[in-house]
Amino acid sequence: MSGAGVDKREPPEDEGDRTLENAVLFGLFVVLVAAGIWLLGTMADIRKVQDCAAQGRRNCATIDVPERAR
Repeated sequence: MSGAGVDKREPPEDEGDRTLENAVLFGLFVVLVAAGIWLLGTMADIRKVQDCAAQGRRNCATIDVPERAR
């Protein structure tokens, strides 16, 4: 008995559902990459301040200077 006529394949997915899932996963990927870049930048800034303080310097914090209006 070969079981002819029995279809064990799953029904095809709707293209709309697959597109929505891909869009959501792509959005999640973009958020994770952006968070990783932000985290690396923050860690680099902290490392610079710690290196400055370890050398015995004072006033190691960054100073934000506002731009002049012309």
